[in-house]
Amino acid sequence: MGVNVILDIIGSIIIGGILMLSIFRVNNSTTEDMYRGSGNLIAQTNLATVVQILETDFRKIGYCFDWEQIPVPTEAILSADSVRIQYLTDVDKNGIVDTMNCYFDPSTDIPSTPNPRDRFLYRVVNSETPVAVNLGVTQYKMEFFNSLGTKLNFPITDPREIYTMQIDITVEDVAAYDEKYQTIFWRQIRMAARNLFNR
Repeated sequence: MGVNVILDIIGSIIIGGILMLSIFRVNNSTTEDMYRGSGNLIAQTNLATVVQILETDFRKIGYCFDWEQIPVPTEAILSADSVRIQYLTDVDKNGIVDTMNCYFDPSTDIPSTPNPRDRFLYRVVNSETPVAVNLGVTQYKMEFFNSLGTKLNFPITDPREIYTMQIDITVEDVAAYDEKYQTIFWRQIRMAARNLFNR
């Protein structure tokens, strides 16, 4: 009788241990799924914000409320490379021409976030202090095309040839569960400012 009781207790402990391990694994899996879903939502929201900022800015290349201030739209883009573009626009829609500089700095780490790959995206109006946007951008790349659709090689010596541009952006959540960062990729093909068509 005593041996059966001991075997029953040992069997109960083993079965209880297996059940506890299963519960811990389910709990851990549920927590990871919750954080991954939340990270994915944050990354998508951040990407939508970055895209909205860039599209709003880039579609105003060569725009001025007083069109006589930028009479030749082909001269609105001052310089461009794979991570930077500088152009003329009217930010406040007041008829005064501003110089906008948008660039991505792939070399500077953001120490305030756990993600080792996210970088600042900068937006500078005239000579003001650069506004750094931290929305988890890990990759930012631009390509430019002429009016025939031919890709322009870097360095672009004559920005007046730029007719359309392609933008590639990768965004990750700035913090992740167990360092498993959610990644979202976006590509805008052949984006053009309306004023660049006025040639």
